[in-house]
Amino acid sequence: MSFSSASLVHDAAVIDVGSNSVRLVLYRIEGRSIWTVFNEKVLAGLGRDLNSTGRLSPDGAASAMAALRRFQMVVGRISPDRIFTAATAAIREASDGAAFIEQVASETGLSLRVLSGLEEARYAALGVLAGAPAETGLVGDLGGASLELTPIGSDGAGDGASLPLGPFAFRATGDSDLEGLRKEIDERLAGTDRFRTRHFHAVGGAWRNLALIHMHMTGYPLRVVHQYEMSRTDALNACRFVASQSKKSLEAVEGVSRKRAETLPHSALVLERLILRLDIQTVYLSAYGVREGLLFEAMDQGTRRLDPLIEGCSALAAKNGADAGLGPALSEWLKPVFQTLDPIFGARDAILRAAACRLADLGARLHPDHRAHLVFEQVLRAPIAGQSHAERAFLAVAAFSRHSSSSSMPEQAAISRLLPESARRRARALGAAIRLGCDLTGRDPALLSRTQLCLDGERLLLTAETGLTDLLLGEQTTRRLSALAGHLGVRPDLASS
Repeated sequence: MSFSSASLVHDAAVIDVGSNSVRLVLYRIEGRSIWTVFNEKVLAGLGRDLNSTGRLSPDGAASAMAALRRFQMVVGRISPDRIFTAATAAIREASDGAAFIEQVASETGLSLRVLSGLEEARYAALGVLAGAPAETGLVGDLGGASLELTPIGSDGAGDGASLPLGPFAFRATGDSDLEGLRKEIDERLAGTDRFRTRHFHAVGGAWRNLALIHMHMTGYPLRVVHQYEMSRTDALNACRFVASQSKKSLEAVEGVSRKRAETLPHSALVLERLILRLDIQTVYLSAYGVREGLLFEAMDQGTRRLDPLIEGCSALAAKNGADAGLGPALSEWLKPVFQTLDPIFGARDAILRAAACRLADLGARLHPDHRAHLVFEQVLRAPIAGQSHAERAFLAVAAFSRHSSSSSMPEQAAISRLLPESARRRARALGAAIRLGCDLTGRDPALLSRTQLCLDGERLLLTAETGLTDLLLGEQTTRRLSALAGHLGVRPDLASS
């Protein structure tokens, strides 16, 4: 059974048995949108002894088995439409991996699918593309025992590779032997020059934690890891800082667990060596990986081609009872004005306009005195894929301006850091335009299509079909049109067609 936009909603479970963590994630699939509704992990450390014994860690196996028994019970009660399982490097490489698979089947009834290194690489890349379909460059997924590298581009995922570069694939060394570890990592990266790239998409819990530490170091205002960007210099500085810290120091960082702190310095060194060897200029963090890749592959082709940002905004608004036809109608109605303006995000402008219009009714069931602020907060931090942090800020400002004419934005310092003034002005104009369209017709898509908004030289002209000119009457319509004209630097005009 594939996930399709036609059947709209599916529930799915993914049980992921990695070399370090064992995880259950429950998802709600709404067309192209992937929503996480439950997420539980256990840092079992299955592959902790792999390098020294070639076998799974006994303590890790016991911890993983206990987690899987619990996960099976949760999944059995929920009965999702589909259950996906994935076991990665530790299971496929350990001499007792097959025995563990049999034990899992005997005790839980779960049939774990063991991914090959190339399959793991491909699914990680598909996961990144599920969250950012237009991205190019190289995907790197660092787990407890292995690193998967896969190029991505306009044709999707390319041929990848799996390398023994996870922390459990190395012999134990003293915390101070950083140069020895760097040398060994470099040796294992030999032959990867074909992956040279400017853009690197980092997948995996260790690198997500490294990004959180970098956010803390720099006072970054938006604690959202997905699509967080680090320049080459920033990433190298963060890697070298983390690599030089003791486990105790890293444990003191908010959000970093004791078990994760044990592997963070190694993970930082791997990223450092990748950046230097492959001439990486920008590191992007992805919260999507193998699990989301499995879900993305299960979608039909038509659904995969849909834009995740537009579809995510549509799904979010639908939960509040929004008219499904309003967003597309608003986007089309605003096109004659906004497509004539100088681009802010290049080709992304049309997608952002469509996404903002889908959010037009997001605050419909919120208290009017607090609606603008609440919608701003929700849009800025919504778990919707397919957008950069600057684009999040843009949509949040537009959503605020759809409900308020105030020039005093929430979190102004954060917005100023994420978004240049020209983009803030455009977002306010877009929000004011959406407000005009909604208030002009009482949010009626059919009625909206019988009016027209356009730029005519220095005039912002609003017209209605013959017989509907009374729509243009009223102080509120005049105020909304004047506000939008002010944002655009033109004069407002009302006329019948």
